[in-house]
Amino acid sequence: MMIALNKPLSPDLTKLAAYLEQVNESGWYTNFGPLHEQLTKRLEAYLGVENLLLVSNGTLALQVACKTLNINSAITTPFSFVATTSSLLWQGIDTAFSDIDRRSYNLCPKALDKTFEQDNNYDGIVATHVYGNPCDVESLAKVADKHNKKIVYDAAHAFDVKVGNKSVLNFGDASTLSFHATKVFHTVEGGAIIFKHKADFVKAKQLINFGLQADGTLGESGINAKLNEYQCAVGLTLLDDIESVIKHRAVLFNIYTDELKGVVELPLWHPQASLNGAYMPIYIAGARKQKDVMQALAKNDIQCRRYFTPSLDLAYSKQKSFGCSNSQNIAGGIICLPLHNSMSAGDVLTVTNVVKEEL
Repeated sequence: MMIALNKPLSPDLTKLAAYLEQVNESGWYTNFGPLHEQLTKRLEAYLGVENLLLVSNGTLALQVACKTLNINSAITTPFSFVATTSSLLWQGIDTAFSDIDRRSYNLCPKALDKTFEQDNNYDGIVATHVYGNPCDVESLAKVADKHNKKIVYDAAHAFDVKVGNKSVLNFGDASTLSFHATKVFHTVEGGAIIFKHKADFVKAKQLINFGLQADGTLGESGINAKLNEYQCAVGLTLLDDIESVIKHRAVLFNIYTDELKGVVELPLWHPQASLNGAYMPIYIAGARKQKDVMQALAKNDIQCRRYFTPSLDLAYSKQKSFGCSNSQNIAGGIICLPLHNSMSAGDVLTVTNVVKEEL
């Protein structure tokens, strides 16, 4: 039987039907309905955050966050899913790249500081918690304060991740989540923005509803980025079991780590971070070895993916780059192995045995 790279969570149909019946009975299908408000409150309580705004996908979450914070130009990471950069460029944000830390694969605070010393004409920073591994949030905050910049964190991979006892979503001026079906928690499509300041939340809530103000008058021009009631029903259904899902994924991640330590390079995790088991990245130097491992996995019906490649400074070569050799190096050797809630510990050992035998 094939071991899939990912398998989205399937909502319990009995529970889901009960929520959908509520929607049909009320006739309130979208526009901040009862399930939208219920999911908002439950997520805020579960994640330990305030000012959480549900939106229709993670890409719009990034765009609305930047629009709300008046970020018209930004330094971002070249090592992330394409949406981190493409969403900014699509919105006309002048985007440039600064390098990542060679061990954590996250945006490097020292490189970022040097970037702003070379060119301080950018409004903000857009940093990704890559694979759910938190950035060095304290050091990035110092860089942002030093150069008077706003920070938006792309936390698409970091659902329920904590730094110490604090949700990673509470750092920066805003953090964005993706609730795409492939994520740890999902609403089929969807996302959220967590704002540091209540005033930004209020502004963003108007922006995602065409710019309409509370009294129905027109304010700043906006867009339609609301999450509908059917998708909220999926989220409410899956949220019931999400704690056990994340615990299981974290166990699988730890088995992978124990089995592959010293065999391949693994990213250096934030020492105070909790785990959500969002992804299982490994780095293998040398194109021949990478190809051999991927072919061996395929022969054993095991899916894998070069996630992320290429380095985005190469994909968007017209954008300014302040030197991204670390990102290019990591993107050249990264492979993500299967990790999802439907896997067993035995599945993980099957995967790791193939990798170890090939290497």
